[in-house]
Amino acid sequence: MFFTRRAALAALAVTTALGLSPAFAQNAEKPKLTLGVGGKQLLYYLPLTVAEKKGFFKEQGLDVEINDFGGGAKSLQALVGGSVDVVTGAYEHTIRMQAKGQDIRAVIELGRFPAITIAVRKDLADKVKSAADFKGLKIGVTAPGSSTALTAQYAMVKAGLKASDAAIIGVGAGASAVAAIKQKQVDVISHLDPVTSKLESDGDIVSLIDTRTEAGTKALFGGSNPAAVLYLKNDFAEKNPVTTQKLVNALMKSLKWLETAKPEDVADLVPAEYHLGDKPLYLTAVKNSQESYSRTGIPTADAMKSMYDSLKLLDPELTNSNVDLTKTFIDSFAKKAAAGS
Repeated sequence: MFFTRRAALAALAVTTALGLSPAFAQNAEKPKLTLGVGGKQLLYYLPLTVAEKKGFFKEQGLDVEINDFGGGAKSLQALVGGSVDVVTGAYEHTIRMQAKGQDIRAVIELGRFPAITIAVRKDLADKVKSAADFKGLKIGVTAPGSSTALTAQYAMVKAGLKASDAAIIGVGAGASAVAAIKQKQVDVISHLDPVTSKLESDGDIVSLIDTRTEAGTKALFGGSNPAAVLYLKNDFAEKNPVTTQKLVNALMKSLKWLETAKPEDVADLVPAEYHLGDKPLYLTAVKNSQESYSRTGIPTADAMKSMYDSLKLLDPELTNSNVDLTKTFIDSFAKKAAAGS
């Protein structure tokens, strides 16, 4: 025991001298892992791309394979099915899964506002003034069941309609979503940047609801709503605490980088195809979305409740549910990452 303790103290001295904490110095239990995402090129998931392109995962000793499923509901299915280890997706999925008895929890908040804009095709703007006018229309979303779909349906229910009063059509996350509006395949689009800013810039849509800002989010939901998070099965976090911490460390570093990054820095970092063929437009989209990223990595209790309340209104299966929201988010990893431990 004496030599073990002495070795431990020596290791602590070395890591302290290097400016590292013991948690950062530990080896990951699962250094190679698979991460699922639904629409990686969207600015909703920008902190993930930053961590990848800036090498923050590699700095933590992780080899992260990113699988893009094109929609949040599909990446959730991949996690439940076991084909990915963790997911960057919408916080609301943790509430839904807890209600179903599946212990899926978030470990870091990436977006504090949904950053979703609901807009109508410009040629229909004289008839469609609000979500109350969506009945019988076709609404384009990243994928049915994803946060873009749920936000549109929530807006309808809040306006007095039923969630089923409009057709929800998956249009993907990039150029296909832009084409869906331009080719009049859908009447309304509930989507994210850079798709939203591209369509706005081209004069194809008129925005009705905009949750890229705190004011817009409060107007729809009555408060802040956690958006993108990193979530996983709780037993993964229990069996792989160092791996989980290192994932959160990398994403926290992304959030800190985004606090001071210029739109030009972001545009130069991401793959060129993310610009949708219009780099100046992408710069505008980044600027429009910067307010939406989390500052602390941890949602407030009020924000979590706001999301749960909106889901209760939207989904009859959740109306009488009693989810313990403290089980939807493990805040210890983000706290350690913020403290540099």
